[in-house]
Amino acid sequence: MPLKFDLSAAELSSAELASLKEMRSRCARRILLSTSLAASGHPGGSLSSLDMLLVAYGILRHDPANPRMAERDRFVASIGHISPGVYSVLAENGYFSEEDFLAGFRRTNSGFPGHVESIVPGVEWDTGNLGQGLSTAVGMAHAFKLKGMPNRVFCLMGDGEHQKGQIVEAIRHAVKYKLDNLTVLIDRNKLQICGSTEDIMPQCMQKLYGGLGFQTVKIDGHDCNAIYKAMRESYRNISGVPTVLIAQTVMGKGISFMENKAKYHGSPLPPDDLAKALAELGVENDFEQWQARRKQPVNGKTIMPPRAEYPQVQAGAPLVYAADKMTDCRSAYGDALLSLAQANNQPGQMPKIVGISCDLEGSVKMDGFHKHSPQAYLELGIQEHHAAGTAGAMSCENLVTFFSTFGSFAVSEVYNQNRLNDFNHTNVKVVATHVGLDVGEDGPTHQCIDYLGLMKNYFRFSVFMPADPNQTDRIIRHIAVQRGNHFVGMGRSKTPTITKEDGSVFFDADYIFTPGKADWLREGTDATIITYGALTPSCIEAWKLLKQAGKSIAVLNMASLLPLDKDAVLAAAKTGAVVTVEDHHVETGLGASVATVLLDNGLAPKMKRLGVKQYGGSGKPSDLYKQQGLDAESIAKTVLELIG
Repeated sequence: MPLKFDLSAAELSSAELASLKEMRSRCARRILLSTSLAASGHPGGSLSSLDMLLVAYGILRHDPANPRMAERDRFVASIGHISPGVYSVLAENGYFSEEDFLAGFRRTNSGFPGHVESIVPGVEWDTGNLGQGLSTAVGMAHAFKLKGMPNRVFCLMGDGEHQKGQIVEAIRHAVKYKLDNLTVLIDRNKLQICGSTEDIMPQCMQKLYGGLGFQTVKIDGHDCNAIYKAMRESYRNISGVPTVLIAQTVMGKGISFMENKAKYHGSPLPPDDLAKALAELGVENDFEQWQARRKQPVNGKTIMPPRAEYPQVQAGAPLVYAADKMTDCRSAYGDALLSLAQANNQPGQMPKIVGISCDLEGSVKMDGFHKHSPQAYLELGIQEHHAAGTAGAMSCENLVTFFSTFGSFAVSEVYNQNRLNDFNHTNVKVVATHVGLDVGEDGPTHQCIDYLGLMKNYFRFSVFMPADPNQTDRIIRHIAVQRGNHFVGMGRSKTPTITKEDGSVFFDADYIFTPGKADWLREGTDATIITYGALTPSCIEAWKLLKQAGKSIAVLNMASLLPLDKDAVLAAAKTGAVVTVEDHHVETGLGASVATVLLDNGLAPKMKRLGVKQYGGSGKPSDLYKQQGLDAESIAKTVLELIG
């Protein structure tokens, strides 16, 4: 049975300590059985962190009957490989049965994966890669501060993972924003896969955290009373300073021949050794019975559905930029974001819209938002890895979270952080400026030309690339009111407003952006140019040149790249020839997507893919485009050569 501690008590009673000892024995048995049954997994760290896990769940507010109750505290297991320990303690607390866990652990289609995932009742986050859980916990803790909620956050970490630099970024954030509702727990067993942490990469946890401003407390990680006292103090902390508990522990604690052995980080016990270990615990060896049980079909009845919460957001009135107006899409983004804040972030009330950037507030046009909603704007410095991770966590706490920086930093640099957000069904809005060769003079290191190619690897991100400021405005408002992960990219330069043939605004006040629906900017019968983003004006200019040459060419704006308007692609193929034009790596962008759609449908029209074929240089965007055949004249020439 689970324990619930009375935090008014300065220490645990003898009865509570006795109960914890019994609980530890039962959980240790599950840890050993589960990993041996799966013939894989991580028993050593599960055993070393077990006492902290048991005490933590006696302190936290949580309800096994309602795993996602709004009032619950959050527990983030950054060391996701200790799933046997986490699942064992959750079973002990009644989130699911021992039968569910032992029969399903690490089996296909079961609800108990090898690393902790939120399909397991009681698990908050799919942590996966080491070094990222603290960013998640910081995002949750900051969200609760913004919303004025009393929820607390515990984050369990390993000592080896502290070799990751992202952790330092998260520590700085927690200190800067006074997140005293955050407690970090470190399982300091001093061992990792290849041996001693002190041999592989030595570090001092106390200096790391204390030097950056945390309260640091050292404890015996197997003394439940000491753990309780330290957790009790950190749970009641209102000092404005976050706390870290550095727990001195023993790898494989409780099994004599496993203790202080690095091999048991990720090595389950073979049957003979399992029998010895269970004998030490004084429990029955029912390994063979469980082996037989695991031959039966997997039962996925415990699998939790993804979170569904998302705030009600007012989209506000769209802004319309005149036909003769030259402005940049990033300024339109800033205007739309400010408009959203004005509609949703009222003085004295909990904000709904949050903005995060990394030392680029003015460049990504978040300054207006910052002035309107200073508490809801997070300046996280040059810490993109942490910013991407914490943005994802905040987006799951009923906050519409916009994360903005340059394309190279928002996509390429934080590919894995976005990947984990994708796993976690987050609702983050990544808006990247300075995308493509349009960055110009900053040169190839800043010319992000892989955004679509990388984003295609995710399963839960949409990708939108507006053609002008008007379409930018509608897209930004759309992603604000829609749950899910969205990427919006745009260039740096000022761009003409896209117009109809009669000169009127194309994306006018009546225009509604719809994911998966392309826009026919021009109709034609000889060929179709399919494009998006910064090169749309060049394609319109190419259309004019081709019209003067007596050719009837259609121009299709594919602002929605994920999902793609496949019907429009097939319609384009009926014109007889297709030319794709993009400010992106030619092999992995829109051209590749269009070619795949055509191939999948058995079509083989004449086709040419225009895009970035090599790293650009440092120069004016117009010169860089011309160099790679992406200017209006080159586009028109390519079409003429293709259709004859």
